[in-house]
Amino acid sequence: MSAGRQRLRLHRHAPSRLAIALLLVVAALLAADDGLAADQPVPLARYSSEPIHPVVHAVVREPAKVTLGERLFKEPRLSRNDTIACLSCHDLGAGGVDHRKLPVGVDGQIGAINTPTVFNSSLNFVQFWDGRATSLEQQAAGPITNPKEMDSNWDQLLAKLKADAGYRAEFARLYPDGITAANVTDAIAAFERTLVTPDSRFDRYLRGDAGALTDDEREGYRRFKDFGCVSCHQGVNIGGNLFQRFGVMHDPLAGKRPLTEADLGRYNVTRREEDRQVFKVPGLRNVALTAPYFHDGSAATLEDAVATMGRAQLGRELSIEDTRLVVAFLRSLTGQWNGKPLK
Repeated sequence: MSAGRQRLRLHRHAPSRLAIALLLVVAALLAADDGLAADQPVPLARYSSEPIHPVVHAVVREPAKVTLGERLFKEPRLSRNDTIACLSCHDLGAGGVDHRKLPVGVDGQIGAINTPTVFNSSLNFVQFWDGRATSLEQQAAGPITNPKEMDSNWDQLLAKLKADAGYRAEFARLYPDGITAANVTDAIAAFERTLVTPDSRFDRYLRGDAGALTDDEREGYRRFKDFGCVSCHQGVNIGGNLFQRFGVMHDPLAGKRPLTEADLGRYNVTRREEDRQVFKVPGLRNVALTAPYFHDGSAATLEDAVATMGRAQLGRELSIEDTRLVVAFLRSLTGQWNGKPLK
């Protein structure tokens, strides 16, 4: 059985408190291995029984590589006509997205699927909506050669970088073999691993600051759990750790428009019938900043998204008050980057 199918099976059963605590310890050890560590001790008992856990701060172990990766992330010469950078769709000043239903690539070409946020992408178990990339390095390579995104090729791209004396010197200092495709994606991924957003008000609440949330936000969190939203949206990234069908109880695409290839989701990777309209569950960190929502950008507001999820995933028609309170909770998930709240 594949890891993805194991995750789908496992998430149907609510874990015990002991299991959650053990998973949290393992996650902390893995985070330390990946260069992430908490900036201060966190009382485990405070949130060990909760389905959501706080984000920890990034620890930069190779600052020169991160600096190079940031430069490449902002480099339009990665695209065929020197007009599109990673930053073009993953705007770090706008929640790590482009706020379009579908992205715009070179020569104004329209992409096939909504841009997910780059913030906290290192916390996802796979990358892209359909999970076709198993690492940030693989993900970084995808848009470069996608004809509707950067529309470049590695020979062309590497020739541009090698013609730049600054890049030649930076790569020579960091990589024995200099400028290669693997080293370009390695540096970009190193930068992206620093794009975690700790210290949301909700994280502070989990760590023991009861006053970090309003009464409405606490009630919204209670309903978020009681309705069953946490069956898919849990863990550190509040999602991003399993696949799920878009339309468990009700198909939100049925009769709305002709289906596109992007609507097929995981099926495009596995070609298994049971994977049609199955997607990586998106993480909800900073979700108030990343409209529009869903793989097709069809939900313009957070309220629209919550109401649709109630019908499609839970088989429940949420009241206006239910939606208002859950949205209030979701707005408390906005974290900080570089010591400042995201905007």
